[in-house]
Order: sequence, then C-alpha cells, then structure tokens
Amino acid sequence: MQVPFVNLKAQYDEVRAEIDAAWQEAVSRSAFIGGEAVRKFEILLAERFRVKHACGVASCTAALTAVLRSLELSPGDEVITTVHTAAPTAEAIVLAGANVVFCDVEEDTFQIDPAAVETAITPRTRAIVLVHLYGLAARVREIQAVARKHDLVVIEDIAQAQGARYDARPVGTFGAAGCLSFFPSKNLGAFGDGGAVVTNNEEIARFVRMYSNHGRLEKFEHRILGANERLDALQAAILRVKLRRLEPWNERRRQAATWYEQRLADVKEVRLPRPIPQCTPAWHLYVIRIDGRDELAHFLKDRGVSTGLHYPLPLHLQPAFSFLGKGEGDFPVAERLARHEILSLPMFPHIEEGQVDCVCRTIRQFVAQNLKRTRSTIP
Repeated sequence: MQVPFVNLKAQYDEVRAEIDAAWQEAVSRSAFIGGEAVRKFEILLAERFRVKHACGVASCTAALTAVLRSLELSPGDEVITTVHTAAPTAEAIVLAGANVVFCDVEEDTFQIDPAAVETAITPRTRAIVLVHLYGLAARVREIQAVARKHDLVVIEDIAQAQGARYDARPVGTFGAAGCLSFFPSKNLGAFGDGGAVVTNNEEIARFVRMYSNHGRLEKFEHRILGANERLDALQAAILRVKLRRLEPWNERRRQAATWYEQRLADVKEVRLPRPIPQCTPAWHLYVIRIDGRDELAHFLKDRGVSTGLHYPLPLHLQPAFSFLGKGEGDFPVAERLARHEILSLPMFPHIEEGQVDCVCRTIRQFVAQNLKRTRSTIP
C-alpha cells in the first residue's frame, strides 16, 4: 500500500465546489489585493480565535517580523526562541533587528524548555517567541510566569498549531499576538503562501496593517517604512471556506493520532509523542522517537510509506546562523533529537485507518527485524 505523507488533493476534493465558487466570486470582484474577501476572512478568523483583531499578511514570517517590529527593538536587543523549529522563526527575529537567542527543548514534548529560557535571559532580553511545535502546545503557564517576572513580551508562533488548545483556550491568544502560517500543508492551508496575526492589542494590529502595506493606512500616506506583505484576496477566499472545516479536520487528525497510539503503544522501542496535560493537540505532525531513525525511514520508503524529518539540523548548526557562534554540544537535546531520533509519520485529515495500519505494521516489522536484539538507548 502507498501511504503519502500528506494528501492535499483529497482535502481539495472535499471542498472543491465551495472553493471554486469562492474563487470565482473573488475573481468577479476583480479586487485582488485587500478588499471584501480579505475583510470577511479576517472577521471570521478573529471570531474563531475569540480576539478583537485578525490581520492577514503574506506569511508567518511576515507576521512574526511585523509583530516584532511593533516592539521598536533597538540594536542589541535580544529575543529568545527554540533552537528546534523551522528557520523562519529565527529569521523573523533577525529581520526585525534583534539578536536571536536560542534555547534547548524538552525531549518528551519537543517544546522549548522553560528552565532554559530563564537561564538565557539577560538585561537586553525583550521578548520570547513561543513556538507551539508539531501542533502541540508548549508550556504556556511556565513561560508566562518567566515573562512576567522579567517584564518580557510573549509572541506565539502557531504556524503548526492552528486549532490546538491550552486549558481549552486557543493557542495564539496567550501572548501579545499569535502568528499563523497558511502554507498549503498547514492545518489551515492556502493555495499558496499566506499568514495572519491574531491579537487583542489595538496598537499591534494597527502597526501590522501599516507595516504589511508599505507603511500606510491611507493611500499615499506612508507613516513608517514597511514592506509588501499583504494577504491577497484569492487566498483569503479559499481560507474562508477552509476555516469552517478546521475543527472537523483537526478532529480527524486526533482520530488518526489515536489509531497510531493504539497500534504502537506496546512497542517499547518506539517513543510516542506525549502532549502536556493542558494540551488539546492539533496534530499538524505526528512525530515519534526511535533508535535507527534513518534506517526506519528507508525501510518505510521501500515499502511505499512516506515520512518527514522535522527537523534534521537544529538552527544553531545551520550555516545561516553561524554568525551566532554556537556549535556542537551547545543544545544537546535538540541535537540528539534532530540527528538520531525523530521521525514524522503520515498525518493529514483524510488519512484512512487502513493506511495507519499499514504504517504501524511496517514499523513493527522493522523493530522485529532490526531492534529486538538490542535494547533501545532512548531514555
């Protein structure tokens, strides 16, 4: 059986008629930048997150950069984030003019370690970008306590966590702002790039709207130096249709996660993801830990199962961030997870139970053939 890592075609097939109609309506209006389609989507998004403002932008990178710039950071100011995430998180910090400070992660949750955050704070620290990785909630309460203690701003990166909840409240609503990605493979994905900021802060919302539109609120009146980071009307029309299905699709992801757990819980060589108790996951990714990760990935591929690796190299070891002067051993947990243990299994709303069965049978076969003779070294 062939099992894809994601299946965007199946998702489109479910909503084809609605999306095609929304697309045609947007085209017929011929307002491709801003306009009614974007406004309607922003209203619906704000309602879904139970916040006052939702601002559509071109990407999550644009969202993070705009929110960080709204803080009026000075050269030398520092922003803390996880070393185990996609590069755009840290990229946005640098683009906003701050120094990025990395922290290690907890091996069981994959999320930033609050104790490491506390240790990393200096007199120049201004903010924490809290990433909710893989669709799992980070330790919000602990990070908020650290932020309050040191008078820091918390900005949430929920690119992978749309629909995840912490204590029954949407992630992205605990800090000054939440930043979303609408990359096609995300839980709420466009047919291209897109992003948004959700916030209750009037000043942040106003700044984001200005910055993402060349620094202007009124036509030809540029109040700040901005950028071309707008969400276009066609993407907004698509996203408005898909947003109504976000929670049902996330429920299907939760069902798939349950199938994985039921079929792999007794395989001691496989460490399953463990959300914290306060978390209702969105399961953007289903990431296991296992010795022989690379061998398992090849074993699955040879048998028609696609997997992913999120991420193979911590950011401090990426050439783009070599200027930070960090090296091997500086973030040992993230380094071990990335290089040796983590593997993303197929996860998407339309995955079938039979496909999960196939994945799990193949993993069990690999373990029986390759790992049963030696004890797992994963703690």
